[in-house]
Amino acid sequence: MKKWIWIGVVALVAIFFYFTYNGLVTKEETLSSAWSNVETQYQRRADLIPNLVNTVKGYAVHESETLGAVTEARAKATSINLSASELTPEKLADFQQAQADVRSALGRLIAVAENYPDLKANQNFLELQAQLEGTENRIAVARKDFNAAAQRYNVAVRSFPSNLVAGLFGFEKKPYFDASEGADKAPEVQF
Repeated sequence: MKKWIWIGVVALVAIFFYFTYNGLVTKEETLSSAWSNVETQYQRRADLIPNLVNTVKGYAVHESETLGAVTEARAKATSINLSASELTPEKLADFQQAQADVRSALGRLIAVAENYPDLKANQNFLELQAQLEGTENRIAVARKDFNAAAQRYNVAVRSFPSNLVAGLFGFEKKPYFDASEGADKAPEVQF
């Protein structure tokens, strides 16, 4: 009789480890997928920037400093490659700072473009501006979805008794996207 009790206990522990481990793997893969969606939206923005810069460049030849800042910020942002497995608070902060620099440079570019009436009416510029606005919205949604996936994953990694399995197999807490520095202040637009 004791033998069957021990076999039952071992079977229950094995089932617990099986389901808990697979649940953690599923949550980690969901997190990786959400991170890929974030990267996809940032790449979409990076791909739109050269077209926007070239359109503005045709009208605003003497605004080379602003155009250069946008190009430089884009180059810096696209040089940071970060996979979901490499996510640490420090690396995510560097990634976020590079993306904030792009957003800031684009804001200055749009403000410069507002000073050119012909450019404001140019269909290419309007379409690119709309695409960029849509991309910024997609980035916000992708970041929100990433944070939700990170929360589900982190809760599973830190909750008892799944934290025992997580610690045993090396599942670690992942960082969240935070608001960019200065996000609490409204942007200043001057004409």
